[in-house]
Amino acid sequence: MTPYPPRLAAAVRHALIGLAALASPALAAEAADEKQSGSPRTLDTLHVTGVTEELGKIATPYNIVSREDILKGGAATLGLALDHLSGVRADTFGAGASRPIIRGQTAPRVKVLSDSSNIIDASDVSPDHAITVDPLLSTRIEVLRGPATLRFGGGAIGGVVNVLDDKIPTALPSDGTEGQVVIRGNSVAKEKAFGAAISTQLGNHWVLHAEGSSVDRGNYRAPGQQSSRVANTFAKSENGSVGLSWVTDTGYFGVAYSYRKDQYGLPGHNHEYESCHPHGSKLHCGGHGHADDEHEHGEKADDVAWIDLSSKRVDLRAEFADPLPGIAHIRFRANHTDYKHDELEGSKVETTFSNKGYDSRLEIEHVPLAGWSGVFGVQHSDTQFATRGSEAFLPTVDTVNTGLFLVEHFQLNDQWHFELGGRREWLKHTPKQDARGRPVFKDTASAYSGSAIWNFAPDLSLTFIAARSQRLPHAQELYARGLHMATNTYECGLVPHPLTCGGLANNAPYGKETSRNYELLLRKTAGDLDFSVGAFLNEVDNYIYARTLDQHEDFRLIKYSQADVEFRGLETELNYRLTDALTVGAFADMVRARFKDGSGNLPRIPASRLGARTRYERGPFSGEAEFYRVNPQRHIAAYEKPTPGYNMLNLSFDYALQEGRTRLFLRGDNLLNEKVWNHASFLATTVPLPGRSVSAGLRYTF
Repeated sequence: MTPYPPRLAAAVRHALIGLAALASPALAAEAADEKQSGSPRTLDTLHVTGVTEELGKIATPYNIVSREDILKGGAATLGLALDHLSGVRADTFGAGASRPIIRGQTAPRVKVLSDSSNIIDASDVSPDHAITVDPLLSTRIEVLRGPATLRFGGGAIGGVVNVLDDKIPTALPSDGTEGQVVIRGNSVAKEKAFGAAISTQLGNHWVLHAEGSSVDRGNYRAPGQQSSRVANTFAKSENGSVGLSWVTDTGYFGVAYSYRKDQYGLPGHNHEYESCHPHGSKLHCGGHGHADDEHEHGEKADDVAWIDLSSKRVDLRAEFADPLPGIAHIRFRANHTDYKHDELEGSKVETTFSNKGYDSRLEIEHVPLAGWSGVFGVQHSDTQFATRGSEAFLPTVDTVNTGLFLVEHFQLNDQWHFELGGRREWLKHTPKQDARGRPVFKDTASAYSGSAIWNFAPDLSLTFIAARSQRLPHAQELYARGLHMATNTYECGLVPHPLTCGGLANNAPYGKETSRNYELLLRKTAGDLDFSVGAFLNEVDNYIYARTLDQHEDFRLIKYSQADVEFRGLETELNYRLTDALTVGAFADMVRARFKDGSGNLPRIPASRLGARTRYERGPFSGEAEFYRVNPQRHIAAYEKPTPGYNMLNLSFDYALQEGRTRLFLRGDNLLNEKVWNHASFLATTVPLPGRSVSAGLRYTF
């Protein structure tokens, strides 16, 4: 019997202890509560969303995944929760971690936020590191592109993913108390998931919120496996949070303490490469004639590689309307996070990763000036990332980042809408007590973006977006040097070294990326027929990528390098309402990423996809059938292998009981039981994705 109550109780207990330690009522809060249902939508204006509600209406493309779709989609990780959106994929790594990929870009070029606040963890260092947000109790997930992304970093050329939650209440609960209970399970991994949340009013203005969740998944099944289950794909997670906020007619402020605990396996881990190291631009795997250099395979052959993760986070949020003359809204977000995870072989800790620090942002929306409305603000973060142990391929690095931004929009008339954005960043990486003496990196970057929407006919619009963005190197891209067994690589950073990987011939000047991004979208947003057809071009000078210098079996020697590249892609979605109850649709996306000198393709780019959906809704019942084809990926990088295509058939049904508070759902994924290889994953040809799965669950609100 799975011990959910003790785990859930422990998570909530951590949250209560943390809140008691804080005990400060003069703190800040906002977490939007939008009760959306139905399929994800793509529109050409934002109307009151968590990221942009202070703007009211802006001209940036976006997607929303509602609370109901998150639950019935059955995804335990953020990347998989978004994988069905046009232009969005996941770089899966077993069942415990997956990051979103937007138009071929992932971390650090895709920014993940928790209610507009940066997430401080280790997910931007490696795909086997989980993103520390809980999809199960999220209110919705927003995916943004275009000028509005400048508010969160000029380097977010892929886009921004914002996960909204109820940790800090923003309104007084109806009838004094409200909450929800969610339960979900599936067959492919014997999942058991449970979550609960409650908000209750204390006095006239105070609101207390508590929530917790627990997810337990075993090794999942995949077709063609010798034992039918894929080793080391188990995943367990417990989350707890307590928040307190002061709510008035003009705003709110509050604080929340959150605790997260994850334990999950690392599939594909291979001990035989632990002796690999560079000799110039070549790999040498094995010892140098000394007995103690050779790895004793028998000692660890049966050990399970897994991650034991914990994160403690304090959030402050606030928003006030009309606080001063000339200011329409003021918003504040801040968090302090203490993150750590151990990577273990059996019971032995091999490597420890930690990330501690804070992030804060202040945004001020001004009243219209000469027809222009918008928001300006400042963001500041200060973190210390450290690694210790046998795979400590990075030094301890202090990172300080400050950004100033401005996003403005202007409605010229009924036909034309314009938007402009700009950002300036100051970044400093400082290695601490580094035996290799790697230097401090300090630089600035700028980003500018603009868009125009032409509403040339009723419900028809043409949008053009252009941006020029600079991105400064991540600490890993600068300073990496050493074994990284999760990705089967020996990594070497941009910073030259007398014994650098590849020899002195591979040393080169390094600096900021500069990208020029263009996008054109044709959209129809109302009537029986709606559609979105878009094309984009991203040209990036000095693009930082992991260049493979040599390969031994499945192990690679990589050197972070810079080159000029080009991303091109198409995204389209069409829906037609046949009757009041029945809607049919089609969708497709593709992206190509190549070096501009014609020397080849970039690695781990998702293959093109084409599919169709049918949705039926009548009264309390709704159902959806989805079929799509992911094509073989043959546009591969050097040292990559092609991956085969596959067909995916998914069915889902949900039913609202008569009282309206209980919603039941049933879903089948990969019903054709296809063997699926994800080309965007570091485990593309070694670890398949789950096979046929049936999941069921319910959500009860009160």
